[in-house]
Amino acid sequence: MSIALSIVEAVDAKARQEGAGAISEITLVVGRLVGIEPEALRFCFPAAAKGSLAEDASLVIDEREGRGVCSSCGAGFPVLFYLAECPECRSLAVQVVSGNEFLIESITIEEGE
Repeated sequence: MSIALSIVEAVDAKARQEGAGAISEITLVVGRLVGIEPEALRFCFPAAAKGSLAEDASLVIDEREGRGVCSSCGAGFPVLFYLAECPECRSLAVQVVSGNEFLIESITIEEGE
C-alpha cells in the first residue's frame, strides 16, 4: 500500500503542477527482481488513488523479465535472482541487465477547467 500511495502522491503532484483536471492513465515499469508484486499493486491502487486526480485512472504495469549477461562468455539468459549462474559456462560472473527497474514511465492527464 505504501508503494501505491507514493506513486499516487508523485503523479498527483506532477499533474497539478501541469494544471491537469484529472489523470486518466499511469504506466509503470516493474522489473521482476525488485520484489514488488504487480497484482498487489493493482489491488491497492484504487484505495490509494481515492480523492486524488488519479482516482479514475487506469494503471498499466509493464512487467520486465530479469535478464543477465555472463561476463565470462557473453551469454544472455533469464534470471530469477540477482545471484545467478551462467547456464553456458557455469560462471558466477553474471551482470543483471534488466528486471531491476521500477519507475513511472508515463502519466496521461486531462486538461483542467
